[in-house]
Amino acid sequence: MIQSCLRFILIVVLAAPLAAIADVQVPSSQSEITLSFAPLVKKSAPAVVNIYAQRVVEARSSPFQNDPFFGNFFKDFGSTRPQVQNSLGSGVILSKDGIVVSNYHVVAGATDIQVVLNDGREFSAKPLLSDQQSDLAVLKIDTPAYLPFLNFRDSETVEVGELVLAIGNPFGVGQTVSSGIVSGLARSGAAQGNGRGYFIQTDAPINPGNSGGALVDISGRLIGINTSILTRSGGSNGIGFAIPASLVRQFVLQAKAGYSRFQRPWAGMSGQPLTPELARGLGVDLTVGMVITALHELSPFRAAGFKVGDVVAAVQGQAVSTTAEMLYRLSVAGIGANADVTRVNSEGRSDILVELATAPEDPPREIIEFDRRDFFPGLIISSINPAVQAELQLPWESKGFIVIDPGPLAVRVGLKAGDIIREANGRQVQTGYDIDEFLRQNNRRGEILIQRGSRQIMLRFRL
Repeated sequence: MIQSCLRFILIVVLAAPLAAIADVQVPSSQSEITLSFAPLVKKSAPAVVNIYAQRVVEARSSPFQNDPFFGNFFKDFGSTRPQVQNSLGSGVILSKDGIVVSNYHVVAGATDIQVVLNDGREFSAKPLLSDQQSDLAVLKIDTPAYLPFLNFRDSETVEVGELVLAIGNPFGVGQTVSSGIVSGLARSGAAQGNGRGYFIQTDAPINPGNSGGALVDISGRLIGINTSILTRSGGSNGIGFAIPASLVRQFVLQAKAGYSRFQRPWAGMSGQPLTPELARGLGVDLTVGMVITALHELSPFRAAGFKVGDVVAAVQGQAVSTTAEMLYRLSVAGIGANADVTRVNSEGRSDILVELATAPEDPPREIIEFDRRDFFPGLIISSINPAVQAELQLPWESKGFIVIDPGPLAVRVGLKAGDIIREANGRQVQTGYDIDEFLRQNNRRGEILIQRGSRQIMLRFRL
């Protein structure tokens, strides 16, 4: 009996401090009893829409197209005919007057775009602005009805480890919500597909059809547009990427301003990540940054006082280490702004304002279309200036004349759109009309030196 009493007293003495530490309270509301994402989903999901796009493509009809063996040998056999191709994706409403953002690859080339809200309402949409490089497109719904929309969150405030929801229409099964965390920031060049640049990484499951959907924080604010996944099986492996909301906001602003193509600030430079060896050689006490390796003579960075060998350490107070990261920061700042760029060199550290503008049309662009009397009838070429380099994503040191359309005869000798013509019949091309003049001098025989990507190719022919 005495032993039982002692055990009871000991239990009470030990339990009392534990109870005080735990500070146990009785739940005061139903929401505290059943914690869930349901209120957040009710707030955010109505602004995420399904997008159905139709486009007409030229498809080849062949009796062997479904044959597992002969299909590979006769894939170019048969005539082509137009076919309607359907695509399915997601989008996000970002204003009450019907501005919708989705991925470029969801609506590219579409002849008909339908936007379906999760309450069943369906609207036609027209594209305002699209950009393949960023894989973003801005659409407009024309309706007097009120539309639910999401507010932007500044992407610079997002932190690794935050809870997020991915909302979209995976595999066409209907609107679906998946949860996860922000797994990483500043992921540049990591995503597959058309999108290039700078991404937020998440482990919230993203699958085909989620493209263009929303990545939201626990307050229901948009932090990114879901764009792609890394996968070997075609399904989500927990590595998804979203385009930051700060960049999406610039797309919306430019679309409302009347632009049909996204206007990027032009840096006119190339660079490489700073390494410990480079830091020692340059005499800088820095571990992260981008070393300028070349500057265009018209570069706004050159005009602001930057030189080859300087290290760009930060843009708008945000550290940068790659060219993609720097260009993202400039794009977020926007055309017409002055970006605060931190420069580090052997002389010290300084903050310099750089005026942001689009690539200049200097010298003015020259487009030449040759007619049936010329050597290559139907050939269309353009001179190369910084604006052309930016539009066609050419290295800024590119020179010569770029082929816009080879026409029916030049395509037979091997010319393709995107080729840069350097020489004709062994003579350097100075003007667009030199091409026709030099080729006429060899009695229908000729050779053309072209730049195709990183290769130089000599095309020899006889017509």
